[in-house]
Amino acid sequence: MSITRIDRKFAALKAEGRAALVTFITAGDPGPETSLAILQALPAAGADVIELGMPFTDPMADGPAIQLSSQRALKSGQTLRKTLDMVRAFRRANNDVPIVLMGYYNPIYIYRVDRFLRDAKDAGVDGLIVVDLPPEEDEELCLPALLAGLNFIRLATPTTDERRLPAVLANTSGFVYYVSITGITGTAAPDSARTAEAVARIKRHSRLPVAVGFGVRTADQAAAIARGADGVVVGSALVSAVKDSLDESGKATQRTVEAVTGLVAQLAAGVRLRLAGERTLGDGS
Repeated sequence: MSITRIDRKFAALKAEGRAALVTFITAGDPGPETSLAILQALPAAGADVIELGMPFTDPMADGPAIQLSSQRALKSGQTLRKTLDMVRAFRRANNDVPIVLMGYYNPIYIYRVDRFLRDAKDAGVDGLIVVDLPPEEDEELCLPALLAGLNFIRLATPTTDERRLPAVLANTSGFVYYVSITGITGTAAPDSARTAEAVARIKRHSRLPVAVGFGVRTADQAAAIARGADGVVVGSALVSAVKDSLDESGKATQRTVEAVTGLVAQLAAGVRLRLAGERTLGDGS
């Protein structure tokens, strides 16, 4: 497949000598207008790659924070078509930052795979993460997505052993998403030393960038993970920031967008901390 925005972004950041900050929000949370405003504000806050969650009624791999964000989005009327419309609106002003749709196969299946891939590509989507489709089902969506010019990003976990890893990586493109903990999202903090070892192991099998997620909530954690990975993924902390900014009726307030972008700015500073330190040493100061 041809070079994608994801490929270009990770190559550019590698040349800079730093990891990517990959941010996750749920499309339509807490409502369509506020969700779009958050999406549009993420790049200026420091997001290098954006994962946009496709709301689903049974997000089995996600913890309570993202489950609740899906419920809020669905309650506000979010659909897969509206999620693609969000991407189109984003692309009117930003043609640089990659967008990855993340979610589950059921909404795509109902939409129809061929129609979804065509519409996603036309909207400006760059890649897909579909957590409930194993490599054995690659003909269902992964291979058609690659043929359509979309990266298909696979998850590796602490339980993905040496025998399983080649199958996981076989048709993966864009980057590898390493899940730093066992279990669901947002329920534990990652161990940066073990994560670095896992990233090194994956890189013995693949030349793709490796981004690490699940459990990263603070700038310090982001900085620690960034020292041993090509990207740091943050999701639960951001959707929790949305929830904490809402009023008593669950509606967005004037603080909602800033609550997310403020946290993204802190995380971005953490990811860039190593680079800043190296430049300081290089300057002899």
